[in-house]
Amino acid sequence: MRTLRTPEERFADLPGFPYEPRYAEVGDGLRMAYVEAGPADGEPVVLLHGEPTWSFLYRHVMGELAAAGLRAIAVDLVGFGRSDKPVDQGEHTYARHVEWTRALLLEALGLRRITMVGQDWGGLIGLRIAAEHPGSIARIVAANTGLPTGDIPMPEVWHRFKNAVLKAPVLDIARLVQAGCKTELSKEIRAAYDAPFPDESYKAGPRVMPSLVPITPDDPAAPANRAAWHVLTTLDRPFLVAFSDGDPITGGMAPILRASISGASGLRHPVISGAGHFLQEDAGVELGRQIATFVTST
Repeated sequence: MRTLRTPEERFADLPGFPYEPRYAEVGDGLRMAYVEAGPADGEPVVLLHGEPTWSFLYRHVMGELAAAGLRAIAVDLVGFGRSDKPVDQGEHTYARHVEWTRALLLEALGLRRITMVGQDWGGLIGLRIAAEHPGSIARIVAANTGLPTGDIPMPEVWHRFKNAVLKAPVLDIARLVQAGCKTELSKEIRAAYDAPFPDESYKAGPRVMPSLVPITPDDPAAPANRAAWHVLTTLDRPFLVAFSDGDPITGGMAPILRASISGASGLRHPVISGAGHFLQEDAGVELGRQIATFVTST
């Protein structure tokens, strides 16, 4: 597997993100990166980002969790952030991303009693890990995400997004992030989202990830996702649905999760107002407070 590693100087002077990077090997010769905030003996809250962002997205959330005495761990998925980046799009599969992330969390870091927080692709990966390793999970937070099996059609806006990302001669990462936000991102924040990708050769992950979402019933990942759904619907772990009120891509999943997941029953599920798809960017402090309250009260 041919990989690239973003030079560290690309991450100098990140606004509001003072966290020192940490690294671990996860197999296939790959190194994954993550950052932490809060006490080392606090309950672990794992924060998984999506397409095409990285752990920088959680900077406001991390501060709220740390202030509540929790150990916030924000991961860079393989192909994103400071993590290694396979150059060949074919090296990226749904199953591999689940396994790489599982190896980091459960083996390299040895985490237990995890509160798993996933947004966008972070949910597709985190929900699979939670369902396949429930003994390591204390709670789950789904934020603007889902677990598609290919049995229900994706919205047209998603297909337009997938095709644009795959075919664009130059993939403008910061523009994609801005398109998923309600707030106007500063020049410095846009540069932070561009930082992991010095040129197009580093962008195989962001380009291919939308194409890995199961959209037909016979997709290779569909059986594993159906099995995960079966587990999650009966799993006795508190499950918080914390969606924004302005996400055209995943918004329809919120009522399905609230109604289908047994661990969601009886909880107050917040709807975070004034935020788009990347609610961590638009309302990170509020999302962090909601997660902290959920963890400390369940």
